[in-house]
Amino acid sequence: MAKNLLIVESPAKSRTLKKFLGRSFEILPTIGHIRDLPKSKLGVDPDDNFKIDYVTIKGKEKVIEKLREAAKNSDKIYLAPDPDREGEAIAWHVASQLKGVKNITRVTFNEITKSAVLEAMEHPRDIDLNLVDAQQARRVLDRLVGYKVSPFLWKTLARGLSAGRVQSVALRIICEREAEIEAFVIEEYWEIEALLKDGEGELLSKLTKIGDVKPEIKTEAEAALISAELRKEQFVVESVKKSEKIRKPYPPFITSTLQQEAARALYFSAKKTMMVAQQLYEGVELGDEGPIGLITYMRTDSTRIAETAVGAVRDLIKDQFGNAYLPKSGIKYGVKKGSQDAHEAIRPTYMDKSPDAVKKFLTKDQLRLYSLIWNRFVASQMASAIYDTTDVDIKAGKYLFHSHAQSLKFDGFLKVYQEAKENGQNGENGLVDFIPNLKDGDILTLLDLKPSQHFTKPPARFSEAMLVKTLEAEGIGRPSTYASIISTILERKYVESKERRLYPTELGKTVNKILVEYFPNIFDIKFTAHMEADLDKIEIGKENWVDVIKEFYAPFEKILEKLSSKQKKIKESMTEATDEKCEKCGSPMVIKWGRNGRFLACSAFPECRFTKPLDSEEQPAPTDIKCEKCGSPMIVKTGRFGKFLACSAYPKCKNTQSLPTGIKCPKDGGNVIQMQSKRKRTFYGCSNYPKCDFVSWDKPINESCPHCGSNYLVEKSSQKTGAYKYCPACKHKFTSEPQSKPEPAAVK
Repeated sequence: MAKNLLIVESPAKSRTLKKFLGRSFEILPTIGHIRDLPKSKLGVDPDDNFKIDYVTIKGKEKVIEKLREAAKNSDKIYLAPDPDREGEAIAWHVASQLKGVKNITRVTFNEITKSAVLEAMEHPRDIDLNLVDAQQARRVLDRLVGYKVSPFLWKTLARGLSAGRVQSVALRIICEREAEIEAFVIEEYWEIEALLKDGEGELLSKLTKIGDVKPEIKTEAEAALISAELRKEQFVVESVKKSEKIRKPYPPFITSTLQQEAARALYFSAKKTMMVAQQLYEGVELGDEGPIGLITYMRTDSTRIAETAVGAVRDLIKDQFGNAYLPKSGIKYGVKKGSQDAHEAIRPTYMDKSPDAVKKFLTKDQLRLYSLIWNRFVASQMASAIYDTTDVDIKAGKYLFHSHAQSLKFDGFLKVYQEAKENGQNGENGLVDFIPNLKDGDILTLLDLKPSQHFTKPPARFSEAMLVKTLEAEGIGRPSTYASIISTILERKYVESKERRLYPTELGKTVNKILVEYFPNIFDIKFTAHMEADLDKIEIGKENWVDVIKEFYAPFEKILEKLSSKQKKIKESMTEATDEKCEKCGSPMVIKWGRNGRFLACSAFPECRFTKPLDSEEQPAPTDIKCEKCGSPMIVKTGRFGKFLACSAYPKCKNTQSLPTGIKCPKDGGNVIQMQSKRKRTFYGCSNYPKCDFVSWDKPINESCPHCGSNYLVEKSSQKTGAYKYCPACKHKFTSEPQSKPEPAAVK
């Protein structure tokens, strides 16, 4: 019988650790948090030093009971949730539930390898209450903001809306960028290039100065006038400068840079990146070897690398590429300002497990992300790339032209890895392909002048990668929260992603307007960054968590008190009058807000409750579907909750039904439609019901299964793996990522 109990977060990690620790250990997972604040009430008492009312999370009673039973029969209990403040809080909560049990210690490991795990087991420690307090402070702050501000949104805008301490600041950043774009005034400008020639060849050169100032050519007429003057001038080489340009390798990934690069190179969302990285960290089944943790902990803001890992990767570089690619010593990267430096950078755990060596055991997404991490880490310890560069300045009277060219002399780390570019990003601006062998004083022949028209562009909308970079730069959130921040504002429909760019919705803009107007300090970027810094100070014992919450809550409470009497007036200000009359009572219709956006409502409410969609002028669209009650054609109409099918014979026939999903019923070939149970739960069934009893709780997708040929798949999701596609026929799972790029080349 096992005499030791190791408690971890996930079942996947349990399997990986089991083979390192042997039969003397029983390993049980908590499957995430076991206790939290209650869902139905605030759960925090501001009048009693913010005392927290923790409750057992629904469904975790059996988990706790199992842990208690195992603990009673164990000599030692080791708490090994993830090595961060969330993990520390889970360990603390577990310990609080194992009442009367002694010999409880905390162990952490940055990587799940045999050496790291055994080393951690040799050096257990007490639970770090500073880390626990930092997690509690963050949770309490988020709860206070969410439970105090969200009801304000309900009363002034619409029920069901919510505000978040950090997510609302991210929404503000996106909305302010959108406002910049909308206010941007496009301006015309012109550039002039000269095509020149000497005895060896042709050269393209760009006008960069007129006298001592940068040219500002606004119109075609100005460009023509300058061109006319240039044709009279002699073009003389003023200076030729040749040099070497050293390009240093990129540091290994931290959480934010991994999310950014996975978004650019693999088209992964931040949420998906963290989900796949978690799988690689916790352990992947490698055939006879069993589960192996392939990367170090993926929530980190440090570029620090263990000396043993540096030595291992240097051996690989020397063997595969030779001494020319190996720096004289391992490269150490500077500590980023504000970095916690608690964990190493994200890197492979075993240098003998290259992407090629393990590819047959990994899913497509696991392999692509692992290859990205592997290549970046190898490149981070390789020699710099070297370019030969040539810069030429050419005078033509008061006009100065410039040409710049570069050629790769030594590829260095570029042999393995180069960062992807955002869509629309180009390479180095102003680079020319060829510069002849020129010297100072050479006179060049003007072959042609090329004026070109351009227009200024507004700032780009944020991609997920750009937003993560901005959040990090502004000190908003922390490595463990970037993915949840973005997924939350998308799920709330405050923001939508189109062509991999984040657009605020009308609802998002309105929520942001209210929050910024009435809570200017709470959702201020600098204030939020200051609060994040205070939470970090709690983590290292420099601040008391209750004092930090008090400092926040006192002014926050005063704002809420001032606004409580204004809620009705604010709600009225959000209502817009229209010239349209109510179809039922003739009263004027007004535009109101609901959780799904704006809609038209009768101003005589509550006497008249008539409403209709704001876009009601949209004409009903005909379909080929026949009404099952009267045989008339069904038409597509738009209601308060979206589009639906209605009988064209209305009001004689009032039959309605959900829109077909586009999937044919696998049983009788009818249309699969969205339906609702008596308990308002959405499900999907055949339009020929009750003749056909086909039903699915999961949303069908119009895709065939490549494994068994079934004519449809369904959308599913789980807390562990997130969204995925599933074949009900052969039980096969598929990634839900709609697009992909070629896999990055992997270093063997």
